[in-house]
Amino acid sequence: MMQQTSTLSSPRLPWAALWATCLLALGMVFLGQAVGGRQALLLLLGGALGLTLYHAAFGFTSAWRVFILDRRGAGLRAQMVMLALAVLLFFPALGAGSLFGEAVRGNVSPLSTSVVVGAFLFGIGMQLGGGCASGTLFTAGGGNARMLVTLLFFVIGSLIATQHLGWWFALPSLPPTSLVTRLGVLPGILVSLAAFALIAGVSVVLERRRHGSLEVTVPGEHQGAARLLRGSWPLVWGAIALAILNFVTLALAGRPWGVTSAFALWGAKGAGLLGLDVSDWAFWQQPANARALAEPFWFDVTSVMNLGIMLGALAAAGLAGRFAPSLRIPARSLVAAVLGGLLLGYGARLAYGCNIGAYFSGIASGSLHGWLWLVAAFFGNSLGVRLRPFFFPGERRVERLTGC
Repeated sequence: MMQQTSTLSSPRLPWAALWATCLLALGMVFLGQAVGGRQALLLLLGGALGLTLYHAAFGFTSAWRVFILDRRGAGLRAQMVMLALAVLLFFPALGAGSLFGEAVRGNVSPLSTSVVVGAFLFGIGMQLGGGCASGTLFTAGGGNARMLVTLLFFVIGSLIATQHLGWWFALPSLPPTSLVTRLGVLPGILVSLAAFALIAGVSVVLERRRHGSLEVTVPGEHQGAARLLRGSWPLVWGAIALAILNFVTLALAGRPWGVTSAFALWGAKGAGLLGLDVSDWAFWQQPANARALAEPFWFDVTSVMNLGIMLGALAAAGLAGRFAPSLRIPARSLVAAVLGGLLLGYGARLAYGCNIGAYFSGIASGSLHGWLWLVAAFFGNSLGVRLRPFFFPGERRVERLTGC
């Protein structure tokens, strides 16, 4: 007993957290000199997002899966809290067109056939790949080796999609529409809040109908300052932090948080290293994309923030004492990671973004395409949930127990 007490009172040094912190610091110094101070701050902001995502275990994929299978809606309601706060922060700034004296713009895209198809494919990919865009980054950064496979094929799927986007974007669509410009700031906020309240209310009704009461939150292992540093956080902490950090992204980058555009860029640069020149593809001839392809990746805001997310998650995993990578991945699970990653990457490009760029930042921008993405992706998740037992046999028993 004395030996056990001594072990508990002398926790192992969190080497993963120390390495992640050092890499973040070195990265900020490099970016400050090579690009500028704002780019260095965006790397740090990505680190804060990664730490938040990991400590709050704020996964869109698991939240939707639990609701679809078991009608537990805590994760879905946390997303509504996140979106509500984001709308309150974003709409006034987007209505004014500037924030702290700097021009800002929202993520507003067409309501197109490609959004419906892309979000549906992305939804399936979420359940097979085991994560969304942000989820793939923070779980891979936190030491999940399987999610590195998902990430690799996420990148490949994104690159493949860039060759086909001309055909997809030529399909029928409606023009980009924002509640901020169509209704005005205050009416747009009120309509959005009513929609969030309706979704949260439906989740409460369905959960109580299935279980009789709402799920009780289990207290965290740590309390006070230790919980803030080492986790785990309540979902609502994560929701509030993500909304605020997305708003900071708007202030620093001039546009909301996004993830998957960087994956297409990584794929294109990787293809170049392997001898495949994609610069003559129509997508990569667009001025902004051509410039990103020609510049070093550290000039790309999204790439820098993605790297920060992974380092932030690595730091969080080290602080929580959970960084323990394992290369033992069952064959079926590995196949699911490959298929899921391809669907995630391909679907995100068709849908003008992912659960972050299209859903979170799109709805925060007042874009109706964000709502269209939500509906199509939810149906994709519903199908993906039913495909999962083939790749994850251990879930078959859970599915039978829930009657789904």
